[in-house]
Amino acid sequence: MLTRRQFITHCAATVALASASKSVMAAGRYDLKAARLHRGAGVGLISPASAAFEREDVDVVVDAVRGLGLVPYLAPHLSDRYGYLAGKDLDRAADINHFFADPKIAALLPIRGGWGCSRILPYLDYQVIRKNPKIIVGFSDVTALILGIHAQTGLVTFHGPNGLTSWRTDPTDYFRRVLFAGEKVTFENQKDSDDANRLMQVKNRIQTINPGKARGRLIGGNLSVFSGIVGSPYVPDLKGAILFLEDTNENIYRIDRLITHLKLAGVFKQLAGFIFGQCTQCLPDADYGSLTLEEVLQDHIKPLGIPAWSGAQIGHLETILTLPIGTEVEIDANLGKIQMLEPAVI
Repeated sequence: MLTRRQFITHCAATVALASASKSVMAAGRYDLKAARLHRGAGVGLISPASAAFEREDVDVVVDAVRGLGLVPYLAPHLSDRYGYLAGKDLDRAADINHFFADPKIAALLPIRGGWGCSRILPYLDYQVIRKNPKIIVGFSDVTALILGIHAQTGLVTFHGPNGLTSWRTDPTDYFRRVLFAGEKVTFENQKDSDDANRLMQVKNRIQTINPGKARGRLIGGNLSVFSGIVGSPYVPDLKGAILFLEDTNENIYRIDRLITHLKLAGVFKQLAGFIFGQCTQCLPDADYGSLTLEEVLQDHIKPLGIPAWSGAQIGHLETILTLPIGTEVEIDANLGKIQMLEPAVI
């Protein structure tokens, strides 16, 4: 039970948090950018979510970071455990606050996702983050972290690789082009030409829901995680935004339920455009008849009349694109293209 002093302190913090969020929205301050990466820059390795990794996994991430020409630093609580979480909420948040305040750190990279990022959002020091803009990148459960930080500070964050995801040629190339070179990248599905990759061609085929082009700030991430924070102060302003979503290991009826939640919450009414990526291992329930994913998206998205498509190469895939959260993009729903209109780093 909270003491009277603790209750008053908690209430004051909540009011301050809400005021800060409103001031960011009111001022339109959604364009705070970090400096681009360069060889020798420091990267803080954090574990903001699940704890299911071994010391050998950390070594793999350390080697990957060094392979990028960057210098890895381990968070103080990186190896902590608390049930299925990588330590207590306050400690995981403290690691993030620590790295944002540390002048030798240029970027923060989570080891993995899982579950737990939403739990630490109230404990992040958004004033420190705003005063020390740095790159933070990740996907899956890290959706909550990159959206929450963007919503509270205006900092451009990145939906991209976690430490333990593949660092093969394609994902590394996107990472370098966006975060090192500061390029205005065009994202579109890869096209494979040989017969051995015919199945991949089918998976990479886009399906236009509504044709046309649209411009707006790019916002998005994992559908389940995004749905879980809707209604909180950790969702960015979606007015005129381009929203992208993806998911994995969900039955189709659950995808329907999550998208229905967003619809009932008024999320879709605000958008200028919509993109659905991949839903890996998202299968119908075997016990009864099912809609297809395409039918679910047609039911909910087509009536919006905004440019939209599905099948984008975004999701729990080997090639994880480095997509900027909060920068202006133009999309073409006929061709399935996302064109950055500005660099995401300075």
